[in-house]
Amino acid sequence: MSLSVIVIAKNEEASIARTLRSVAFADEIVVVDSASTDRTADIAREHGAKVTVTTDWPGFGPQKNRALDLATGAWVLSLDADEWLTDESAVEIRNVIASDKQGFAAYRLPRRSSFCGRFLRHSGWWPDYVVRLFRRDGGRFSDDAVHERLIVDGALGTLAEPILHETFVDLEDLVDKMNRYSTASAGQLQREGKTAGLVEAIARALWAFFRTYVLRAGFLDGREGFMLAFATAEGTYYRYAKLMRLPRR
Repeated sequence: MSLSVIVIAKNEEASIARTLRSVAFADEIVVVDSASTDRTADIAREHGAKVTVTTDWPGFGPQKNRALDLATGAWVLSLDADEWLTDESAVEIRNVIASDKQGFAAYRLPRRSSFCGRFLRHSGWWPDYVVRLFRRDGGRFSDDAVHERLIVDGALGTLAEPILHETFVDLEDLVDKMNRYSTASAGQLQREGKTAGLVEAIARALWAFFRTYVLRAGFLDGREGFMLAFATAEGTYYRYAKLMRLPRR
């Protein structure tokens, strides 16, 4: 069985080589680049990827479907440009595809994520299962502009070996992503007909902190656990504050 790896990227020259090296065993690597201004596309080509450059940004779900439409393998592995496989996860994926005995349409993988250089084991970040390996004819990404999900037609299996994820490199990276994601999330909520007020924005932020730091045991992740809980609350506040300021549809 053949495997296609699909990656969407924009200005990821610092991390995409690591991602592509970890999937060098794949039969095909497809990268859809959103008009990066750095060397992302060149680095992808240097690692044997088929690169398509787009100038518009339809959102994460539609962009991943563009990459999926370019894939030709019987199986597809979707990775973000800040994710990579360990040697163990690469072996497990190859074995699953080679045997193909279970009849699953897709597999979810545990994801271990780092926050400012530390891999967290609590805070709701571990094990963070994500569906990433699927039969090409049995899966499609939702059209959500952010927080897209893979819609699978068939049974779902679970793999044991994790993929790794460098969520935020440093605080500057965190603030940048928080701003972009809260804007995209607010727009998506508006399109869904949602509205918000200041009280709701504050209440949701406080709940996000409590859920991450207390209910999900973020306090066991030390100072990074507190920083993550605070950032989660801040991002939640900005999402609903920005929604509050958008015109009602």
